[in-house]
Amino acid sequence: YVPAKGESVIGIVPAKSGDIFKVDLEGSEQVSLSYLAFEGATKRNRPNAQVGDQVCSQFIIANKDMCLDSCGRANGDGGVWSQQASLQGIPETCTQSVIAKDLEKYVPFEMVVGMNGHVWVKAKSIQQTLIVANPLKSCENITAQHDGRMADGSF
Repeated sequence: YVPAKGESVIGIVPAKSGDIFKVDLEGSEQVSLSYLAFEGATKRNRPNAQVGDQVCSQFIIANKDMCLDSCGRANGDGGVWSQQASLQGIPETCTQSVIAKDLEKYVPFEMVVGMNGHVWVKAKSIQQTLIVANPLKSCENITAQHDGRMADGSF
């Protein structure tokens, strides 16, 4: 993955150091995310991101220093998630496929797609999350003809 300014990405926090979270985007190097980039964050009110949590971020600088800004500002959660399904290497075509659209009819879920191929999925239970995640992971191997049949359960 080669980053570009303004792209939204999903990464995993492998380390924290002072005022900076390191974020792994599965790219050539880790990037830095200041805790002040999160909505409502102050020196007293820091986001509760732990090692292993996933963050949704947006590139504000795409160069050797690679700085990020949290893209969770509008939804109030600061763009930090834990204990959900994180999928890697999912093509954007799979997240916009008939399968993804039809799954919404059967299982209510939230999905965030990063430009770096990471996808975050959350449903009411772990079982429902897996019901959504598994077809997305195998989407590349499904032909257009099978796409609709798999979504309606007749595959």
